Amino acid sequence: MTADESKEDRKDDLALAVAGLAESEMDKASRARLLARLVGGLKQRGVGQLFQPRKAMQWIADAVSDLAPHVPVRTIEVLRAHYPGLEGEALAERLIRNAARATASVGAAGGGLASVEWAAPPMLLTTPVLLATETVAVVAIEMKLIGELHEVYGHTIPGSGSQKAVSLMQGWSSRRGVNPMLPGSGLATVLSTATRKQMRDMLLKRFGRNLTTLGPLLTGAAVASFLNQRATKRLGEEVSRDLRLRHGKPALPPAE
Repeated sequence: MTADESKEDRKDDLALAVAGLAESEMDKASRARLLARLVGGLKQRGVGQLFQPRKAMQWIADAVSDLAPHVPVRTIEVLRAHYPGLEGEALAERLIRNAARATASVGAAGGGLASVEWAAPPMLLTTPVLLATETVAVVAIEMKLIGELHEVYGHTIPGSGSQKAVSLMQGWSSRRGVNPMLPGSGLATVLSTATRKQMRDMLLKRFGRNLTTLGPLLTGAAVASFLNQRATKRLGEEVSRDLRLRHGKPALPPAE
């Protein structure tokens, strides 16, 4: 296999893992396998920094940067086919609900990744690595939600895969809809220093305590699940509200 073919396979693995994890209805074993696939896709970054709390957040921000171009955002046509009978606000609400359920399931995994020892080396099943992987999975699901909310509101995020990735990360970090007039939004192919800092700051705000105190292990999977679900729901509602204020209510499909 050539280097280019290997890279494409990794891209497909990451995209499939994120798409699967974003499904709200999935059994625990299947979700654990997808998390293991995500671990495998990210392990090329190395995991040494995850054992140093001050560097762990940078590792996660970089991992999210790697993953962002592969986040599979469905078009409005695909969304309408997947959710027949739902349009406008009702469709946006369903997407938010499903994403919140999906991140709750990731939070509830608890020892889920540890149950797939057959799929990952022991080094990748240590607590810092598991927490970091779950964090990256949650952010990816939320970026997918942001992209699809833009589809619902009739404002597809423009640009190439790399450009869209920058926009999704900016949207996630600011908890707002993407503004195509902002420098770097849909234009830059690499993340600016300011965007990287904004991403790290939001990661620290959302997940920093978990990574420095092993919070999910001390509070239990049920609490982690609840916190993820609440945070994702709030994020989706804030982005939806921002898009509605800027662009009005979602457009309905043309009458046949």
